[in-house]
Amino acid sequence: MKLAVREKACSGCRTCEVACALKNFAENNPKKSALRITGEFPAPGRYQIAYCSQCGTCAEVCPTGAISLIDGAYIIDQDTCIGCYVCVEACPNKAMFIHKDEKAPIKCTNCGACVQYCPREAVYDAEVGIKGRVG
Repeated sequence: MKLAVREKACSGCRTCEVACALKNFAENNPKKSALRITGEFPAPGRYQIAYCSQCGTCAEVCPTGAISLIDGAYIIDQDTCIGCYVCVEACPNKAMFIHKDEKAPIKCTNCGACVQYCPREAVYDAEVGIKGRVG
C-alpha cells in the first residue's frame, strides 16, 4: 500500500483518525492516530492531511535502530525505542506523533484503516487508485 491524499476531498470528519486509533490501539482516541487532519480556516479554507509517505527519514536518524522497513512500512520496535523523539523532529511530513500514554512515537504502519473508512477517499491507496466515491 502507498498512501496518498486528496485534500480538496477532505470534509474534516476525522473518520480516518478514529479508524487508525481503533485499529492500532483499540481506542476511540483520534489523538493516537498516525495521521492528522488540520483545518486551515478562514484562509486558505481547506483541510490539511499530515500522513506518512514511508520515506525512511525516521529510520535514518534513529540512534538505536528501532525503526525498520517491514513489508513496505517503517515500523518502530517498541522494545528498542528509547523515546528520544529524534525521528519526530526529523519527519519531513510532520506525520509522527507523541502521546503521553505511549513510550514510542505514533507512526503509520500501513494498516489501511484510514483508506478503508474514509467516506470521501481523501486518503487512498495510490497503488489501487480512487474508486469513485464522493469528492
